[in-house]
Amino acid sequence: MQAVCGAARAGVLHTPHGPVETPTFMPVGTKGTVKGLSPRDLEEIGAGIVLGNTYHLYLRPGPEVVREAGGLHRFTGWSGPMLTDSGGYQVFSLAAIRRLSEEGVEFTSVYDGSVHAFTPELAVRVQEALGADVAMVLDECPPADAGRDYHATSLRRTARWAARCKKAHSRPDQALFGIVQGGLYPDLREESLQRTLELDFDGYAVGGLSVGEPRERMLEILSLIVPRMPEDRPRYFMGIGDPVGILEVISLGVDMFDCVLPTRLARHGTALTSAGRLNLKNARYRRDFGPLDPDCPCEACAGFSRAYLSHLVRENELLGHRLVSLHNVAFVTRLCRSARREILSGTYGEWMRAWISRYTASRSG
Repeated sequence: MQAVCGAARAGVLHTPHGPVETPTFMPVGTKGTVKGLSPRDLEEIGAGIVLGNTYHLYLRPGPEVVREAGGLHRFTGWSGPMLTDSGGYQVFSLAAIRRLSEEGVEFTSVYDGSVHAFTPELAVRVQEALGADVAMVLDECPPADAGRDYHATSLRRTARWAARCKKAHSRPDQALFGIVQGGLYPDLREESLQRTLELDFDGYAVGGLSVGEPRERMLEILSLIVPRMPEDRPRYFMGIGDPVGILEVISLGVDMFDCVLPTRLARHGTALTSAGRLNLKNARYRRDFGPLDPDCPCEACAGFSRAYLSHLVRENELLGHRLVSLHNVAFVTRLCRSARREILSGTYGEWMRAWISRYTASRSG
């Protein structure tokens, strides 16, 4: 840890593929690619670490193909650090086509309808074959509205799965992170945290939030749990990508986070800017010849006007999706670098409040 400002932290995560300065946003490359962006794009905008998804990579192209290629880094052309999710989020998102048991999860493939049994041991073996710098334990991410009894049963099963993942994990060059569940119940979160800490993981994640619950409840749970995590281990919040949310979770001591939001918004024509969200399909931008965001040095902002980007997204041109995706990921990446700078300067709290006030007061549309 390099600096602390309030609860906000600035540190460095050391990996076999280089250091990652935190706090950091991880662009999501679910199938081995951040949609629309090349590894060179990600490098040029300063992305520190990229996320891949075990479930999807297991189904296509398969871990054997990736291993034969020399691992996920060589297969994708991204030479920086990588983290792979275990497939636990798909337990939530694919609830209609999966079956849970103590042994693991039985998934129906979204590609061809074939059935696949994911166990904690398989999740670890696949991630070791993929060769990411950070692997995650297999967990269950319950829906926000699941009842207390369900969350209690789920977190205990997740803890047992985590122990099996820890036992199965054999790559000394790959970190393994545990995941804390428990929904919106403080005592269940505390139980899950203690069970996870007992297994002594290389880092700790908070799962099962940002899945539809009120923002204030999410922050309440984070404020209770994150300070109880070891100071010398990375803290990862799974699934947040809006600028205000990112700054809020950083203020509570979170180091790492990921979300598909920046690229998903871009594919629908929405840009994240210092003036708030801009819907480029709005008629007001048809003759707006200024830059997308005058404060941003990315390719989209430096080389093209809002009018041109508006034209591209309204015509569903691939270049428009790529450029706005590039900008949105660059915007969030720069925001994290700014947050890190303010933490190191000891001014994070004041800076965050002023930034959020300006962002939320700006005209969006």
